[in-house]
Amino acid sequence: MEIPEPNFTHLLSLRGPYGTFEHAKISVPRVEHGYCTDDVSRVALVLARESQSVMSMDLTELLWSSLNFMELAQRANGEFLNRRLCTGDWQFPASSEDCWGRAMWSLGTIYARCEEPGLRERASSAFERGATVRSEWPRSMAFAALGASEFLRAAPNHEGARQLLDAAVAVLDRENVSGQWRWPEDRLTYANAILPEALIAAGVYLGDERIVERGLDQLKWLLEMETPRGHLSVTPSGGRGPGDDQRFFDQQPIEVAAMSDACVRALSLTGDPLWRQGRELCEMWFMGLNDLGAVMFDHRTGGGYDGLTCDGPNLNQGAESTIALLTTLQHARRVALTTI
Repeated sequence: MEIPEPNFTHLLSLRGPYGTFEHAKISVPRVEHGYCTDDVSRVALVLARESQSVMSMDLTELLWSSLNFMELAQRANGEFLNRRLCTGDWQFPASSEDCWGRAMWSLGTIYARCEEPGLRERASSAFERGATVRSEWPRSMAFAALGASEFLRAAPNHEGARQLLDAAVAVLDRENVSGQWRWPEDRLTYANAILPEALIAAGVYLGDERIVERGLDQLKWLLEMETPRGHLSVTPSGGRGPGDDQRFFDQQPIEVAAMSDACVRALSLTGDPLWRQGRELCEMWFMGLNDLGAVMFDHRTGGGYDGLTCDGPNLNQGAESTIALLTTLQHARRVALTTI
């Protein structure tokens, strides 16, 4: 099956007065469920990665409104609120959990890749506030580390970004559980590939080859674990441990997107065809090369399905799954353009 171009129609349909709605019933936004900084940060990330020369007015406005959402979510101490009701009111205290890490990833990417000075200036200010925060959660620090590595692309001597990378390495540079379970945690859980990708990125910018090699080793093992039958079969939502029976469902698109991101980074660094194959397997998972042979998106709207269950796709098209599809297709398009 031919890999399609990224289609932002459904993502744009999820827009509300304050941001991008988190959930959908099939393709209709679940307005009553409101918004979250996690997903709005993902929206900003995928748009910052889009070629600015082909950004429509609607997508440009969505990028600006997503940045505004993140600015309103950020507290003076650099942490972020996550939950926002459809009324615009915020819920729950600010934290240094995943919403902080994802926002930092997005802000660093906007600063590094966008051309509009106003966008870059505002993203830089928010990033600098957030760069003083530290989290006890490895994935939160991994997301933030990717933001710091992006920021350093444009500002190689930025002390706050480098200190954030150092702090992330202190959390992420952990021994593998065993020679057979070459992973730093007893169980695979969610967004797993983000952990080795962050190590690779940090090792490159800090000039530490040992950290890079540890990240590559963990990513290779994860890719082997998740391709037992020649196609991608990502860790299900319930996780997977060394003593578990093989469980296939429910599989989440965010796992596929995280693997795609990590393989693209490893390929750009090493040129090893293993990572090209890994990236292609991620693309093909959405096309139907998965445990059920099910296409995992709506061809008409570009909405990504929320998960692969034992009964087939969960046809709801929420923001997270749609963005996971878009980021994976962006990588495929970028490679196609460089080989024409």
